[in-house]
Amino acid sequence: MRILVIGGGGREHALIWKLAQSPQVKSIYCAPGNGGIAEKATCVPISATDVNRLVRFAEEKAIDLTVVGPEAALLAGVVDTLEERGLKVFGPNQAAARVEGSKRYAKELMKKYGVPTGDYRVFSEGREALDYIRRRGAPIVIKADGLAAGKGVVVAETLEQAEQAVKRMLQDKAFGDAGKEIVVEERLTGQEISLMAFVDGETVVPMVPAQDHKPVFNGDKGPNTGGMGAYSPVPQIPTKIVDQAVQEILHPMARGMAEEGLHYRGVLYAGLMVTEEGPKVIEFNARFGDPETQVILPRMKSDLVEIIWAVSRGRLSETSIQWSDQSSTCVVMAAKGYPGSYKKGETITVPEPTRDRIIFHAGTARQGDALVSAGGRVLNVTSLGDDLRAAREKAYQTVDQIGFDGAHYRTDIACKGLNV
Repeated sequence: MRILVIGGGGREHALIWKLAQSPQVKSIYCAPGNGGIAEKATCVPISATDVNRLVRFAEEKAIDLTVVGPEAALLAGVVDTLEERGLKVFGPNQAAARVEGSKRYAKELMKKYGVPTGDYRVFSEGREALDYIRRRGAPIVIKADGLAAGKGVVVAETLEQAEQAVKRMLQDKAFGDAGKEIVVEERLTGQEISLMAFVDGETVVPMVPAQDHKPVFNGDKGPNTGGMGAYSPVPQIPTKIVDQAVQEILHPMARGMAEEGLHYRGVLYAGLMVTEEGPKVIEFNARFGDPETQVILPRMKSDLVEIIWAVSRGRLSETSIQWSDQSSTCVVMAAKGYPGSYKKGETITVPEPTRDRIIFHAGTARQGDALVSAGGRVLNVTSLGDDLRAAREKAYQTVDQIGFDGAHYRTDIACKGLNV
């Protein structure tokens, strides 16, 4: 089987790492890929949102299955165009991907189909938003409606922070069209978990849960990022809570989208807050999470190719997934200054990977024989262990062996799972 993976980050590296383990795979291409992906796949210099060139490439190389990584590609319509040309593809179409592309749309679907989430209002005018926020008070959450690379969410602890966020999004247009509308919602409190599932219409097959770390600094301080690390399992969240989320959130959302005629096929990601009232949705994504994928796929014992091939053919109900009892931890090494401005081109040296120590590349490139930084999140250092403490220790031991001047990373990844 010839596979094309669209994207060029740590998530895509993890996908390729797992796909390459399947005996069904003959060759893997990645568009555009990165410096680490180039070691396992043939990278082609095509943007993830250049739909026409991607489709032409898939046809020229007789690609059997295309796997779409980033949300921008989904919302650009690459799935729709590939399907129109009779090509198999894994990922929801453009209409279904709106569940991530518009927070307003996702909230409206949740309300319509009884999926538990926080109270909210939508605004396109700053004065109305500020009046509402002043009446509600802080803390409160302000979100850009559209895609903002994981940075369009502000958890405002004070009214001043909320006012600054509204001004930045609506008046300063910090996120362009993605911020022309904002969603203002109540702040949910509790433990967060990321719960992903393979979805084929109304068939839902959940993956093991993970916990992401969005803020850039230890103790969940500082601005939100695309994710500074993750771990799985999440021992402090009881299994019954995860089962409740599957039954009360994932299944109703899948049924609701089916009723809307969306024919959802791919991964549905639910970012959840476990409140005193039970799990509630913070956000939905229409693809594999990043960096959650980097800790979940190493725990998957099943053949990923078989699973996504079944989804692409509408036969997910015929599959099952086996999981390892091991724990995994991922520490993101970012460029200094991220998520703000940062320098590229820093030389990086990494140790050889082992069975339980995997370094997924996110923002790297090759300059001759040298590996250099080429993005904000640069490396995803993932380790497996018999328990969470062992996995965490291995991950940070590996971080210490990496040469990367100016690297920034959190030192408290997985501490919540250890009650530290």
